[in-house]
Amino acid sequence: MHTELSFHTLDVFTERTFGGNPLCVFPDATHLPTNLMQRIAREMNLSETVFLGAPETVEGTARVRIFTPNVEVPFAGHPTVGAAIFIADQQLAEEAVLDGAEEEVSIILEENVGLVPVDVQIKAGQPVFGCFTTAILPEHRPSPYSCDQLARMISLSPEDVCPEGFYPEMVSCGLAYHVIPVRTIEAMSKASLDMALWNQMLADTWAHHVYLVCMQAEGGAADIRVRMFAPGSGVPEDPATGSAAAALGGYLSKMDAGNDNSLSWTIEQGIEMGRPSLIYLETVRAGGSTSAVRVGGKAVRVSSGTMRIPPFE
Repeated sequence: MHTELSFHTLDVFTERTFGGNPLCVFPDATHLPTNLMQRIAREMNLSETVFLGAPETVEGTARVRIFTPNVEVPFAGHPTVGAAIFIADQQLAEEAVLDGAEEEVSIILEENVGLVPVDVQIKAGQPVFGCFTTAILPEHRPSPYSCDQLARMISLSPEDVCPEGFYPEMVSCGLAYHVIPVRTIEAMSKASLDMALWNQMLADTWAHHVYLVCMQAEGGAADIRVRMFAPGSGVPEDPATGSAAAALGGYLSKMDAGNDNSLSWTIEQGIEMGRPSLIYLETVRAGGSTSAVRVGGKAVRVSSGTMRIPPFE
């Protein structure tokens, strides 16, 4: 006999359907076997699919497990924002909260990386924006490769990368990224990952996700243009990556090196894929180091459906 599992999709880091990064949410599903969750994520074939369940801690709102088509990940940004907005939407519907009765709700997601708090803004009775604080502060490691080597890996010329004052680095706030600074929007648009070189250089390393960063943007609302390639996770290119934005917050905060200040940026991503996305990023510095990284964005509900699952062990 088949089991029927309900699911919902959202577009995250956008306020319009068909923009941002699509996310699939399976409620009441963390009891499923891990290998089945992985097979479901591969079937959905999105950057990530999330499975929600009852909280396992006193503080938590929900248990969350996150899968790419290839692997389970301990933390990811657009699933965190999308899951929190989805949960807030369900709570508001169940509690029949009157329009304007609340301006913000706090959601605590139990991810494999730890507890991730998300503040969800409410407008006219609807959740419209979620902002999470990373459970882990940035970890920095130097890139083992030169700017010229990394340029070749992303099919660019050496003069296209590493503008003055910027350098490649590996950074993680729960998921590691190889940050490669790119000089211009034009270079960003023509970059492509050389898979033979990626396999040789990064496939088996700590930070095998490739994150291109340009300190320019085309959209009037944005400050920075980025692209992210994650073939090791089954994601050739991602339209919006919150965990990478968090790593970028650590990268830029370290570069700023101010003792006590707050920094913020708006990031555009997904332009080359036809899925424009906007990601809000904030870092806080205290005592000469990064003390908090926050990532936020909007999300819209897109679809609901049922998946028929054959008998499983």
